[in-house]
Amino acid sequence: MGIIGLHREGRSWFYASLGIGLLVALLLATLRAPAWVWVGTSLLWLGWMGFLLLFFRAPHRLCPNQTHHIYAPCDGKVVEVKRTFEPKYFHAEMLQISIFMAPWDVHINWAPAAGKVCFYHHSPGTYLVAWHPKASLLNEQSFLAVRDSAERYYAVRQIAGIFARRIATYPTEGTKLQAGEEIGFIRFGSRVDLLLPLSARILVVPGQKVRGCITVIAEW
Repeated sequence: MGIIGLHREGRSWFYASLGIGLLVALLLATLRAPAWVWVGTSLLWLGWMGFLLLFFRAPHRLCPNQTHHIYAPCDGKVVEVKRTFEPKYFHAEMLQISIFMAPWDVHINWAPAAGKVCFYHHSPGTYLVAWHPKASLLNEQSFLAVRDSAERYYAVRQIAGIFARRIATYPTEGTKLQAGEEIGFIRFGSRVDLLLPLSARILVVPGQKVRGCITVIAEW
């Protein structure tokens, strides 16, 4: 863990909230608002600014980057480990690890292993709670399929939750990724599914907390 900064996805929210706070303070001063109004407004504004700093925090992490390891793509709690059929690109049975990110978790998404992005697709959809079993099928989501030079492959599915209204995905088709490289951000509560070949060995269980680009969740 290194220096914690403000993520680029939160800068507009932070500076807009800062400006609104200054305007409200100017308005209250002009109207000569009573002390209780100043105190109440200040507490609400400070609480909101604190939430923004917490939610959009961007810790600098160094991934161990061992080639036989597959790292967690995000912070959160493992809510599901199962075998499923992947219909978008690989068209095959795969192992799915679903990780729910609570509002207090870091919401950056990282590449779990090295490889080249061979497919990207964004799907509009509903906004079920992120831990809902059908969220992987029905919610708005972005899908990245990745292969490496050894023909190992995986997919990352970023899924919007009930409050999430923006999924940021940075790589495009053809992008070469390193394990631990930042690939996206999901705003205000969400989930990430990692899909792996059946030959992978899963090292996590439902209910386990993981840290993005640090926790080894599977091995090739």
